[in-house]
Amino acid sequence: MRRLMLLRHAKTERDSPTGRDRDRRLDERGRVDAGVIGDWMVRHSALPDRVLVSTAVRTRETWDLLPEAIRRIPVEHVGELYMAEPSDILEVIHTVQDEPRRLLIIAHNPGLHEIAVALTKHGDAAARHELNRNLPTSGLLTIALPVKSWDEVSLHTGTLEQFVTPKLLRGQAGAD
Repeated sequence: MRRLMLLRHAKTERDSPTGRDRDRRLDERGRVDAGVIGDWMVRHSALPDRVLVSTAVRTRETWDLLPEAIRRIPVEHVGELYMAEPSDILEVIHTVQDEPRRLLIIAHNPGLHEIAVALTKHGDAAARHELNRNLPTSGLLTIALPVKSWDEVSLHTGTLEQFVTPKLLRGQAGAD
């Protein structure tokens, strides 16, 4: 069994100083939300064994704002994840070596959202419904995949185990 964790980058500014999409930075809410989701990961022991991050500024900044307990995990910046289609993301997953049990990918919509929906067949109905609607910025999900190696991952085989967003976490805190 492998666990794939997908994290959409945190909220960004509309335009970058260079005018290039790849250079867009996190805005203030994004900086806060990256910390919120990272703190949740540490508190719930939702830590990967390896991390793949898109080379865009906003994904690298999201990574940099996660707690140190997460940033000690081996990371690789992967150019193919920048604005990748679902098939491109699946191809990146298939090439993962060293067989980490839990893999975290930090990347972009729409590809990240689409691959999450395409991989997931089972899991909590309410969480799957929310995921089908959207994968918002700083949204994190974990999919359990019944495979022995990453090159065996295929569509419609996963179970959605967790789906959290800063907004959902704020709502839970307000309900306490």
